[in-house]
Amino acid sequence: MPFLRFKGFEKEWLQGVSPEIVEEFARIAEIAKEKVKIELLQVEQITNSPLSVEILMFEREQKKHDAIARMIHDVLRPHGFENTHIFFMLLSPSLYYKEGMPLQTKSIR
Repeated sequence: MPFLRFKGFEKEWLQGVSPEIVEEFARIAEIAKEKVKIELLQVEQITNSPLSVEILMFEREQKKHDAIARMIHDVLRPHGFENTHIFFMLLSPSLYYKEGMPLQTKSIR
């Protein structure tokens, strides 16, 4: 955790840039590199859809999200992927479970 899910990219290319992305993501988010997970989604397009990067993670300061998106864009742009959609899907620690237990309990008011 976090998960970076790439859609529409070639596997070999993604494997080549993954070490750089993991290194920089971990630095910006201030987490261990081992926690950064990169996945390649295999989808069957029904209508035209853009290349995209979904980032599933816990919320950080806005400037960290901005820096992560900029870093990914900067890695993609020289390879002709400047129009890739990059977006965050923010997870809640109270709704993220490990071994059947939430990472954080939330009091109900």
